[in-house]
Amino acid sequence: MRNYDVKKDRRELYTATRSFAPVDVPSMNFLMADGAGSPNTSPLYREVVQALYTTAYAVRALAVGELGQKHTVSPLEGLWWSEDLGAFAARDEDAWQWRLMIVQPDWITRDLFEAGVARAVEKKAPAAVGRVRFEAFHEGPSVQILHVGPYDEEGPTLARLHEEYLPDHGLRPRGTHHEIYLSDPRRTDPARLRTILRQPVGPAGG
Repeated sequence: MRNYDVKKDRRELYTATRSFAPVDVPSMNFLMADGAGSPNTSPLYREVVQALYTTAYAVRALAVGELGQKHTVSPLEGLWWSEDLGAFAARDEDAWQWRLMIVQPDWITRDLFEAGVARAVEKKAPAAVGRVRFEAFHEGPSVQILHVGPYDEEGPTLARLHEEYLPDHGLRPRGTHHEIYLSDPRRTDPARLRTILRQPVGPAGG
C-alpha cells in the first residue's frame, strides 16, 4: 500500500527555502477550526490542536480500513489575523484570531470526515471536537519563505516581504497570513523550528 505524504507529493507547497518564492495554491480540503487568543496561553488553542489531530488520525484509520488508502497526517497550519492591524507588531496576542488546519488527501470525503469525528468522540472526546469542520480552501497566487527559529522572531522576515519583496514585484498582500508548522514545538529547540510563512498576493493596484 503506497503511503501518501503531502510534504513529498506536493513539495512545491510544503517545502521552502530562505528566499521568497511564488507559488500558486490550488483548492484543497482541510480539517479546520477557528478561535481567538494567544497560542501560548489560550486553553482553546490547545483544545483545538488536540481535536484536529485526534480527528485527523481517526480519519486516516478509516481511510486505510475502508478505502485501502494510506497517508501521513499532514503538518498543522494556521491562518492569522486581527481586527486591529497593530496587534501583530505589538505582539498583543490576546487580540489575535486564528484558523488552524490540517490538509486532507483528495480521497477523504465529507462522509469519511463525519465518521472520523464520531470515532474521535468515541475514543477520546476532545473538548473542541465540535469546532472541527471539513472545508475546501483555495489560496491561489502566494509568496512563501522558510523561517528557521522562534515564532516570535518572524517579524523581520515579514517586514522584508511587505516592505521590499511585494512592492519590488508589483504585488500587494490579500487574504490572511498563513503559517505551516514543519516542526513539533514540543520536541524541537526554538532556534531550530522550521515554519513556512505564506502570504496570498494580488497585483498592486488591482
